[in-house]
Amino acid sequence: MRLYLKYISMHLKSQMQYKISFFFTTLGQFLVAFATFLSVSFLFARFDSVGGFSYEEVLICFAVIIMAFSLGELYGRGFDRFPLLIGNGGFDRALVRPRSVIFQVLASQMEFSRLGRVAQAILIFVYVIPRSGIDWTWDKILTLVLMIVCGSLIFFGLFVIYAAFSFFTIEGLEFMNVLTDGAREHGRLPFSVYGDGVLKFLTYIVPIALIQYYPLLYLIGREESFIYALMPVISLIFLLPCYGFFRFGLRNYKSTGS
Repeated sequence: MRLYLKYISMHLKSQMQYKISFFFTTLGQFLVAFATFLSVSFLFARFDSVGGFSYEEVLICFAVIIMAFSLGELYGRGFDRFPLLIGNGGFDRALVRPRSVIFQVLASQMEFSRLGRVAQAILIFVYVIPRSGIDWTWDKILTLVLMIVCGSLIFFGLFVIYAAFSFFTIEGLEFMNVLTDGAREHGRLPFSVYGDGVLKFLTYIVPIALIQYYPLLYLIGREESFIYALMPVISLIFLLPCYGFFRFGLRNYKSTGS
C-alpha cells in the first residue's frame, strides 16, 4: 500500500508540472459533465417525470454514475490504456519485475484530470440531497456510499476486461466503450427507462444496474427490503470473472516485440 501511495504522489506531481494544462484539462472534464447535466435539466423542463422518476431522483442516478465512472477511470487508467502497453512491447518489462503484473498496470497511469467530473458530481449531490425528500438515515447514507464505491469498482472491472481482450487482439476493442462510456452517458437516467431487456442485461450480465437502479429504489422508498441497499456489494462478484479473464489472457500472452 505504501508503494502504491508513492505512485499516486509521483503521478500527481508529474501532472502538476504543467499546472495550466492540468487546470484546463480538468475544466474540460467538468464542462463535458456539465453539458450532460444540462441535457437532463432541459428534459425535465418539458416533462415532470421520466419513467416514473422525478428530477431529483434522476439527478441522484446521474451523480452516482458520473462519480463512480470517474473514480474508476482515475485509478484504473492503466488498464484503459493497456493496448498501448501491449502494442509497443512495454508490457514485457512488467513480466520480469518482482511485482504483481496487475499492480504494475494499476500504478502505471492515473488520470487526475477526472477530478473535474468528480467535482461536478459533488456539486450535484450538494444541490439534490436537501431537495430529494429522502430521510437520510444511516442506512440511506450507507447505501449511497456503497453505490459510489462499488460502482467505481465495477467500472474498474470493465477496464480490466478491456485490457484482457488486448492479449488476443493487440488493439483495444471499441465495443467495450458501449459498457463504459455508454453506461456513463445512459446512466444519467434510471436503467429501467431503457426497457426490460436492457435492465436484465445490466442486472445479470454486466451488473451496473445493481449499483444504480436497485439501490435507488431503496433510497426513494419504493423498496423496503435492505437487500436492495446491499445490491452494490453483491455486484462485486462481477470482479471475479474480470480477474479470471485477465489471468487467462496473461497465460496466453505472446510478446509483440518493441
